[in-house]
Amino acid sequence: MARCTAPSRGHRSSSAAANCPACSGRYSRYRGYSSYESCSYPSYSSSGSGGGGRSSRGGSGSSAKPRWSPAGSSVAYTHDEVRALTPVRESVEKRAPQPDIRDVFLCHAWDDRKGAAKELHDLLESRGVSVWFSEKDIPLGTPLLREIDKGLAKSRAGIVLVTPAFIRRVQGEGIAEKELSALLALNRLVPIVHNTTYEALREVSPLLGSRTGLNTADDAMADVAIKLAELVTIDLLPL
Repeated sequence: MARCTAPSRGHRSSSAAANCPACSGRYSRYRGYSSYESCSYPSYSSSGSGGGGRSSRGGSGSSAKPRWSPAGSSVAYTHDEVRALTPVRESVEKRAPQPDIRDVFLCHAWDDRKGAAKELHDLLESRGVSVWFSEKDIPLGTPLLREIDKGLAKSRAGIVLVTPAFIRRVQGEGIAEKELSALLALNRLVPIVHNTTYEALREVSPLLGSRTGLNTADDAMADVAIKLAELVTIDLLPL
């Protein structure tokens, strides 16, 4: 059996494809196309229209299709995102039959309540996601961890909007590592990093910073909302 002469990256010219003992036949069927063919080794293609501009994060730049994302979805996921979100999706599915709970609990810093947090809340609700949000549901002056705990108990999943204001709040008040570890063990917590970095988060909360989530440096806030809506919407499960 003839072996392809460009197994890893494909042929960079039509003449190279024509001279390849394994691909010359296929080249003749597709003659006239300017892009080179990747022969006998499949490559990952974007699962959405937004995948072409994604930045690579430690080898996670290629895109993957999670099973809960519907056909024709407009967003692309990295492999790291799929791996991180899959346990959350499984928890969402287990809690689906429970009545009178919200889709997500949105944890955020007080300073973000009329900015990034409100923007994310509005984007999620515009996509039919019910959101537990402090401006509507959480009394003022209550401890952060207590409200995260209560919100998660009444929601299918939790979102932590990590901003510079959130990091300042965590750094100032402190978070008990044991309590945070218990929350993360529920596999229902998704960090959303906005206008900061995971490195900065790890400086103040190594446990939360170790959990991969979503990042507005890679996706617009509207696309982050789409991913979260797909994650928690049960009727998007494939038949």
